[in-house]
Amino acid sequence: METAIKNNSLNGGEFLLRQVEAEEVFIPEEFSDEQKMMAQATQDFLQKEIYPNQDKIDKHPEMGASLLEKAGELGLLGISLPESYGGLGMSFNTSLLIADIVGSAGSFSTTYGAHTGIGTLPILYYGTEAQRQQYIPKLATGEWKASYCLTEPDAGSDANSGKTKAVLSADGKTYHITGQKMWITNGGFADLMIVFAKIEDDKNLTAFIVEKTFGGITMNEEENKLGIKGSSTRQIFFNETPVPVENMLSTRGNGFKIAVNILNIGRIKLAAGVLNGCRVVAEKATQYANERKQFGTAISSFGAIQYKLAEMATRTFATESASYRAGQNIEDRIEALIEGGMNEEEAKLKGVEEFAIECALLKVHGSETLDFCVDEGVQIYGGMGFSEEAPMARAYRDARISRIYEGTNEINRMLLVSMILRRAMKGELALLEAALAVGKELTAIPSFEVLDKSVPFAEEKDLLKRMKKAILMVAGKAAQSLGGKLESEQEIVMAIADMIIETYVAESCILRAEKLIKTKGEAYAAPYAEMAKLYLQIAINQLDIKGKEAIACFAKGDEMRVMLMGLKRFTKHEPLNQRDLRRSIAARLINENKFVYYPF
Repeated sequence: METAIKNNSLNGGEFLLRQVEAEEVFIPEEFSDEQKMMAQATQDFLQKEIYPNQDKIDKHPEMGASLLEKAGELGLLGISLPESYGGLGMSFNTSLLIADIVGSAGSFSTTYGAHTGIGTLPILYYGTEAQRQQYIPKLATGEWKASYCLTEPDAGSDANSGKTKAVLSADGKTYHITGQKMWITNGGFADLMIVFAKIEDDKNLTAFIVEKTFGGITMNEEENKLGIKGSSTRQIFFNETPVPVENMLSTRGNGFKIAVNILNIGRIKLAAGVLNGCRVVAEKATQYANERKQFGTAISSFGAIQYKLAEMATRTFATESASYRAGQNIEDRIEALIEGGMNEEEAKLKGVEEFAIECALLKVHGSETLDFCVDEGVQIYGGMGFSEEAPMARAYRDARISRIYEGTNEINRMLLVSMILRRAMKGELALLEAALAVGKELTAIPSFEVLDKSVPFAEEKDLLKRMKKAILMVAGKAAQSLGGKLESEQEIVMAIADMIIETYVAESCILRAEKLIKTKGEAYAAPYAEMAKLYLQIAINQLDIKGKEAIACFAKGDEMRVMLMGLKRFTKHEPLNQRDLRRSIAARLINENKFVYYPF
């Protein structure tokens, strides 16, 4: 099985250690006609049921229940669920595609994500066959709605510190759950809850499938939130809630592992789930900029506005490129594991777990791309952007939660570096060897290799190779200098994380543009090549800043000077005329008066 995996798919985190070729990555332009039809059906659902009713949904979160039922009728709740349980049995990347489209639905995107993700998948991946047969068909149709009860008043990022208790009855047939959960999405109307509690003095949580009708469940009124007002969010109280022992999910003490693995899936789906929101915001901002006149001309003619529109499009393109690349890596790994004899549900879990590093970095990048786009959208609208009568206010408020749920961005930054270091210590990533090789290179005579500039993106790919060396230099030296203390030096870890994030995303952009040239020709690929090159400029500048920031935190004297010289060597590049790139990218939006960079 291991041989098959290595021959057919990249390993998680391996992008840091070798050059990835365009042929190895999936790009969204490769989606099949069937997948595009599902995306269009989802868009039609939003046009009919969501967009015209957003004000009403914001005032009535309970509408989420009926909207889930309507989505279920179209098959949108069971995209990647097996057909044997009432789903459509489609691929992991298809589920990302649908999350992408639903991402422009505001509050409903949260309702949908909680139901189809953290509410349903724990049963699919960890449930017994009897549990799956009993619950998943109802969840796939929307007959039942699901929620996920993990967070407590004193247990947020440290979820395993929860105080909710599960006590076994004297006859051994029932657990009685007592405790308080908060920020529970879909809590107001959920028929089924995945509840985490501790049994006796267990160190780790145990998960249970709890039906609302079991009794002993009360809840507060709907939370008055900053954004996503149309998603039901409640505090839920369990008071001796009786749960049959057969409703334990997986095994005793395995709840924390369930929570972590389901969060990995949620993270990459969140990255894809911001994309259509970014596109819609960019389109509305473009249209407003074309309509709004100042000093006798449309503000879209101003360079400062064009800068913003181009950045919105480029950063959306970047998250899009990286998300679907990773999504297909996960899908390839799942298929390889199944071919090797693993059952489908376990293979799906292991496939996502393998790319947990990419899931974490994409969650950060996606949520911050969305925040960037909505912030610039408000700015382009000016005073109207601050008005609830215009579309940007809701978008601005709704976007803010993305940097918090599925693990805060700070937690995810630290987590992705921690996972890389731990895989290196286990010998799963040859990180230490690569870092030592880079260290030797610093004292060697620089290479004067001449690049063949007739090869598309030769210079850009050489720069990406050197960016990876910069990461290895900084991370390797930090690990050597600080040892086990590195993980507690959060400022250094987050700086290294940003270097990793920007390199992965920039590489995804360049590889996508290169593949488009090879498959669709230079004329078609030209706009995407411009965005790829612009994003690489953004990424290399950020990498340089974060590299210096990290080095200065742990190195001194000659060691620091050598590392800074190495960083300068690795980040050396010829700056492009970013003004002209942005003007060209923005011009297509302005001339068409819409977002023109849809990949499907």
